Amino acid sequence: MLLYNTQSKKKEIFRSILPQKVSLYVCGPTVYNYCHIGNARVFVVFDMLRRYFEATGYKVTYVRNITDVDDKIIQRAKEIGITPKELSEQFTIAFHEDEKALGNLPPTVEPKATEHIHGIIEMISSLIQKGFAYVAQNGDVYFEVSKFEDYGKLAHQDLDSLKSGARVEVVSVKRDPLDFILWKMAKPGEPSWKSPWGDGRPGWHSECAVMSTLHLGKSFDIHGGGSDLKFPHHQNEVAQAVAWNNCTMANYWLHVGFVEINKEKMSKSKGNFFTLREVLKEYHPEVIRLFMFLSHYRSPIDYSKDNLDTARTALRRLYNALQHSPHKFSTLDEAKNLAEKLKEDKTFAKIWEDFWEAMADDLNTPLAFANLFNLANLINKLQPENPSTANDYSLILRSLGQEVFGILKEDPLHFLQTGNKETSLKSEEIDALIQERKKARQEKNWSKADEIRKKLMDLGIELEDTADGTVWKQKS
Repeated sequence: MLLYNTQSKKKEIFRSILPQKVSLYVCGPTVYNYCHIGNARVFVVFDMLRRYFEATGYKVTYVRNITDVDDKIIQRAKEIGITPKELSEQFTIAFHEDEKALGNLPPTVEPKATEHIHGIIEMISSLIQKGFAYVAQNGDVYFEVSKFEDYGKLAHQDLDSLKSGARVEVVSVKRDPLDFILWKMAKPGEPSWKSPWGDGRPGWHSECAVMSTLHLGKSFDIHGGGSDLKFPHHQNEVAQAVAWNNCTMANYWLHVGFVEINKEKMSKSKGNFFTLREVLKEYHPEVIRLFMFLSHYRSPIDYSKDNLDTARTALRRLYNALQHSPHKFSTLDEAKNLAEKLKEDKTFAKIWEDFWEAMADDLNTPLAFANLFNLANLINKLQPENPSTANDYSLILRSLGQEVFGILKEDPLHFLQTGNKETSLKSEEIDALIQERKKARQEKNWSKADEIRKKLMDLGIELEDTADGTVWKQKS
């Protein structure tokens, strides 16, 4: 498998530290507000990466933290009139609700910053002892960037350029404008913990260096997050972890592209964001997942109704191919065994091979889904003349969707009837009109039957007359 490593700026063959085991750390949310669709993309991508590794035989330890003490949390809690702890607990619950609604698997471990204060203090003490950090005159503790030779290497930032571009209003207690804070002295009304340097709290960049080490070891396979975290957050993590542990932190660094609105990054600070909860009111969670997979994970994607509607239409294509097959779950191992037996069909064999090749090439999901759509076309072609083989291919399609991407979990007809979230009619009303049409057909009142069909079509409902009766679904 090839993965694009941000640090080397190229695709590299993935080799795990331990055979058939993957250690993965992802920077999680700062819980001061609801998750927006840009945040959600990061977590969906790494959920897919975890699923892919497991589908190819790896055992994955997936650690994703919760930042539950931070300037943003303190400020928002003050505005609302509750404690920072109350705010972080409220939005941690909300984040878990959003994750579940979106269909993400829970991480193996989900540590919180406030649960690792002792470890953070130990790391900072070690950095001071080694000469990489210092206690400033006001009691804050800073990492001394000039002491770390490779600073800027991860994010490909030149140290001289960073210095020349540093803000003029340099904090006077710093030795250098680029030095970053490890421990902040307590202010009245803010959460704090006791430390050798006085009561205070950790800086944002310290927590992940400690939590990744504690849960995955000093060196681990993959560190991931959004593209906005490359600098300074991930660079500062590396500086601390390497200076502390004297070894490589992560072998591969993966960064997910932005979700944009009008070519501008979606973010809470800019106010140009849509929460996942807002989007889920209009779109099925599987539509949102597919929207994110139709672009490569490193590329920016444009958030728009048109693009979400395109994803919905694409997902309906897959469900349409499955609607005549039994709604049956099978493990990916069962699907692989079945695929092996069906490889005499050269058309299918190429689709199967190309799918896995696409995924192994730095998670090329657009190409992988092009092959799933080809498989759906093959199912549709075979269904009338060879339903048994079409059902076998349907089982494989469903298994790939569920196990690798977390989609195609619904009963196909149920999704086709409800997945658009647009119809103004209740299912009972639609069923009543279908029965009325059936009666009209029995009485050979074709004009009335056609009138009812047209009425339903105008309301966004398609009818399909089958040997087992009439079924309905929402129009694409």
